[in-house]
Amino acid sequence: MFAAKTKFVYSFEEGNAGMRDLLGGKGANLAEMTHVGLPVPPGFTITTEACIAYTKKGKEVLEGMKDDIAAHMKALEEKAGRRFGDPQNPLLVSVRSGARISMPGMMDTILNLGLNDQTVETLREQTQNARFAYDCYRRFIQMFSDVVLGISKKLFEEKLESKKHKQKVKNDFEITDKNLLLLIKEYKAIIKDKTGKDFPQDVYEQLFMAVQAVFESWENPRAITYRNEKSIPHDLGTAVNIMAMVFGNMGNDSGTGVAFTRDPMNGSKRVSGEFLMNAQGEDVVAGIRTPLHIEQLAKVNPAVYRQLEEVAQKLETHYKDVQDMEFTIERGKLYMLQTRSGFPSITAEAAVKILAGFVEENLISKKEAVSRLKTDHVNQLLHPRLESVKVKPVATGIAASPGGAAGIVVFDATRAARMAKNDKKAVILVRPETNPNDIEGMLAAKGILTSRGGMTSHAALVARGWGIPCLVGCEALKIDEEKRKMSVDGKIIKEGEPISINATTGEVFLGKLPLIEPQKISGELETLLTWADELRKLEVWANADTPADAKKARDFGAQGIGLCRTEHMFLEPERVPLVHSMILAAPEASSQKMKIETLKAGLEKAKGKEEKEKLKKEIHEEEKAFKEPWTTYTKALAKLAVLQKKDFKGILKAMHGLPVTIRLIDPPLHEFLPPFEKLLEEVITLRIKSPKSKVLKEKESLLSKVNELREQNPMLGLRVCRLGIVYPEIYEMQVKAIFEAAVELAEEGIKVYPEVMIPGVGHPNELKFTYDLVKRTAESVLTETTAKVDYHIGTMIEIPRACIIAGELAATAEFFSFGTNDLTQTTFAYSRDDAEGSFIPVYLKKHILANNPFETLDTQGVGELIKMGVERGRKTQRDLKIGICGEHGGDPKSIAFCHQVGLNYVSCSPYRVPVARLAAAQATLQK
Repeated sequence: MFAAKTKFVYSFEEGNAGMRDLLGGKGANLAEMTHVGLPVPPGFTITTEACIAYTKKGKEVLEGMKDDIAAHMKALEEKAGRRFGDPQNPLLVSVRSGARISMPGMMDTILNLGLNDQTVETLREQTQNARFAYDCYRRFIQMFSDVVLGISKKLFEEKLESKKHKQKVKNDFEITDKNLLLLIKEYKAIIKDKTGKDFPQDVYEQLFMAVQAVFESWENPRAITYRNEKSIPHDLGTAVNIMAMVFGNMGNDSGTGVAFTRDPMNGSKRVSGEFLMNAQGEDVVAGIRTPLHIEQLAKVNPAVYRQLEEVAQKLETHYKDVQDMEFTIERGKLYMLQTRSGFPSITAEAAVKILAGFVEENLISKKEAVSRLKTDHVNQLLHPRLESVKVKPVATGIAASPGGAAGIVVFDATRAARMAKNDKKAVILVRPETNPNDIEGMLAAKGILTSRGGMTSHAALVARGWGIPCLVGCEALKIDEEKRKMSVDGKIIKEGEPISINATTGEVFLGKLPLIEPQKISGELETLLTWADELRKLEVWANADTPADAKKARDFGAQGIGLCRTEHMFLEPERVPLVHSMILAAPEASSQKMKIETLKAGLEKAKGKEEKEKLKKEIHEEEKAFKEPWTTYTKALAKLAVLQKKDFKGILKAMHGLPVTIRLIDPPLHEFLPPFEKLLEEVITLRIKSPKSKVLKEKESLLSKVNELREQNPMLGLRVCRLGIVYPEIYEMQVKAIFEAAVELAEEGIKVYPEVMIPGVGHPNELKFTYDLVKRTAESVLTETTAKVDYHIGTMIEIPRACIIAGELAATAEFFSFGTNDLTQTTFAYSRDDAEGSFIPVYLKKHILANNPFETLDTQGVGELIKMGVERGRKTQRDLKIGICGEHGGDPKSIAFCHQVGLNYVSCSPYRVPVARLAAAQATLQK
């Protein structure tokens, strides 16, 4: 048997808020509230270390703890004045999970544990309330069966609904004591049928089975999904809190509720929340009944409401943080069952308002406010919203998590997840209420809509934490899950049909309404990001390919453009014919040009008259053949140069006074042409249907050219700087367009700072060749003007070899920018396009990878290469400017690494700039 040498059980009096890692957030805060003198029912906590040990060694760990748990139960009996399992004076307890990082609703809870056929009758006699006693017992049996015995709660809910239907009542609390007794018998029959055993009557057997179930809930699918989404480590374990029961379902003088010390929607300084009279806690958070707003408690019980306000103020001042509180009123007396930071369950709007308010109230410093603001909150404030249109809503509900969403209706969480992932559908998950098992579908949905529940229901809490637009308590919806349809305002909406929700105003609309992106940063968010800017050392630049993107980036606080992808400018419809013409002519023109140069070199060395005449004739023939493809090639380049110049001028103007890093064309040329397979299919079809058509000949010619350009491994083929070396005319065209645009703006008095970036070098000679090409072309433009243009030429480090030879590259390059998308691909030998849709999800699920390396930088592998590149580059050139322009430039964890290795800037998409500003400041504050 396992002997517990470590102390695994602590009474509330033994703990404090600083023991969060050991006691979990719930246990640590219950201990702290006990010390502060708040009305907390007595109890004790089994530690997270016990859960970790159980996960590794199994049931022997629990066996080794049983004596210690029993001893703490004896102490709890003394404090409560009741005996666990005593037929004369029974003690009932709750058994609740409590991880160190809050995971609302993801793990399991059991209430009323300690009831059996004897103690329930004692409870009935003591309270003189048969309905209350039997209601507690049926709740306990249902919870225990679901959590511990693994029996689908749907079986119990069907029995419950049947009883309400027969009695012709709507609410659970209206069921009579006689019907509750019948329900208990039916519940027990389900258990006997499904397990072959009777419902356990031994209270210690109930307790130990419940503790084991809570331990095991750490590994349930919804908890794993939540941890993956929130990047919570999987090896932390959960604590188990065992606490004397207090009852909110004793009658109309009892109740239960959830409240925040400030409004979780908008951050206003007032107690905000919901409650139900004659109910237990699960009734509120599960969304089974639509609760009352907390302000109405002032009318129901003014004394308790005032006490709750005092407790809220005391907790907020004590923790210097907004608090999310759970409470129960038993026969007019207030009990506090939990407090925790409210930040995981409030909106982004509320978060920024609360933090700015805390600074104004001198509760915390500016640094503390910046360190506490979540990058997720910043991201959420940049979510789209519904465009204002003159359309009448078909229903309204409670706005639980702001934002706008449009998509097809799906009534099942599993289907929602599948349709979003496999079919790439925008989904609105519609449910009577959500529960923790719906987590995967909730995560995949663009919006969530429920017909029941309130601001503190499961759907509302989870959606706010994730920034998913959510509307709850929309009672006008009549949902038929089995037939996959709902009715509202006389209209039938079937699964797959579109709706839109405005979760800021609480409105539901038929059809798919347009969404608009946020336009600017203002208010408290602007204040907090300004404080962040004062703290951070990393500059934040943006990846932008158009003037509109550049303006958006600047509006969001970007200090430059770290990546302008010139190839994106080739994809506009009116440019595609020019690009096709250039690409199809380039191989032949370039090949013939090289052949002519070779023949001319041979002519210079030729000695005999006959040999010279022969070479002259060959040169003449080649020049005749060369003229047509070369003319086509150069004409297309000239026309593209005009368009590219216009693009560059717009971007440089939008970023006046700030640097703009322009990457020369990067992808292989075949990517700009129609896919070979598609062309082949078209040719085959035309050969059958129109064998003599002109279109067939054109398609056949195009197919032949595309086939010539095809490569076995395009990722490692003719692309990046290799393209500029084989076809230097393309790079010359782009550089000329850049500097002609820069000169024209400079002559207008606009300050421009172009930085030309050469992609994908892996050898110093590659860089030297392309650097000289860029320099020569730039100077040829600048010598024709008196305007001064300050510019730099650098390279994109995206090949492992480039990191190794960074010292040699730094002898030529004037700046480095790490292209971590390709650097990750080439380091892992993963194709991003294929890996993210095939094996990476499997790797994450099986814990082979902790994070998707294309989302969060792999610091052990790719990061070590970056460190090497930085160190070796700066050994050659001490003040070498170095940044990062892959997608990792907007990821907070990756930004922290960039700060640590001493980069000068990170560059990310415009909408991630505010997140990067905050993350860079938080990286500075990390010790």
